[in-house]
Amino acid sequence: MLSLVLHFSRRSMLRAFLFVLWFPLACQSAELPSGLLNTLLDVPLPGHPTRWDYVTFDPPSHQLFLAHLGDDTVVVFDTQKLHVIATIPQVSQVHGVLYIPDLHRLYASATGTNEVVAINSETHQIVARIPVGNHPDGLTYAPMEHELFVSDEHGGTETVIDVLSNTRTATIPLQGQIGNSQYDSASGHVFVNLQTLGQLAEIDPGSHQVLARYPIKNAHGNHGLWIDSAHQLAFVACSDDNTLIVFDLKSHRTSAMFPVAHDPDVLAYDSGLNWLYVAGESGEVSLFQIHERTVTPLGTAWLGPDAHSVAVDSTTHRAWFPLQNMKGRSLLRVTYPATMPH
Repeated sequence: MLSLVLHFSRRSMLRAFLFVLWFPLACQSAELPSGLLNTLLDVPLPGHPTRWDYVTFDPPSHQLFLAHLGDDTVVVFDTQKLHVIATIPQVSQVHGVLYIPDLHRLYASATGTNEVVAINSETHQIVARIPVGNHPDGLTYAPMEHELFVSDEHGGTETVIDVLSNTRTATIPLQGQIGNSQYDSASGHVFVNLQTLGQLAEIDPGSHQVLARYPIKNAHGNHGLWIDSAHQLAFVACSDDNTLIVFDLKSHRTSAMFPVAHDPDVLAYDSGLNWLYVAGESGEVSLFQIHERTVTPLGTAWLGPDAHSVAVDSTTHRAWFPLQNMKGRSLLRVTYPATMPH
């Protein structure tokens, strides 16, 4: 508790104390990157202290959707009122979650049944189940075509779903194990990590054709992915050697490499601060500042046990990390930049 107290003024300490009254496990301290982040609070999450996976956020409704893989549920958290508002069951071994604002719909990859589950974000009811390939994981959305792209990690394919009809429209063979997929708004194309081949595939959503397979120099286990469309940079997290590769989408070459949190997994971006978060299976998080095409590391440190997934609110600059097991229960750790009021 001492390290957290050092970060707060007397007024902030009083607010922190009040949070303790509301949340029994709130306000536990953590060593965060180079003094860049503070812990605002820890909120108990429902269910068993089992594995959590991806997180997706809808700013207008203040809804955070969390994949509770170990419990086969999707948990819905209100980021304004700071409490859980729903638990959606029967999403077997849920990995990826992606919210599509125009449809008021959440999509979740259910690895246990090899399907994608469509959920109404207003009623929190399941509205469709769509069969996909082997071990569906990451999801991305091509808005012009109204298509969802699903990484079938063990199947070596990318499944395409028409979200207007919730039907499977294509299966794109890619080979090897498939990592995360991301949509690039500049080109209108989908990029996919081929994590056992050290490649980045580029797909045209209109034709469902693979346009190119780009070898990524020194890529080993390239799983995590985030695309900076404005500056045509792909950020590739490699879990086999704990590195972040900056891949130039114009020249199709690696432009920079950085050491990151051990076993990096999920990447998230705060567009207000131009901060990139890289969360690792080790419980560490790495932070980077992105200015146009220049990438500067800010720090890496331990955040919390199993803090391998993160979502960020670019307006409040709060980041959300589900933690699997803190003294026998799961928590949602909420952080904010140390230089900003919370």
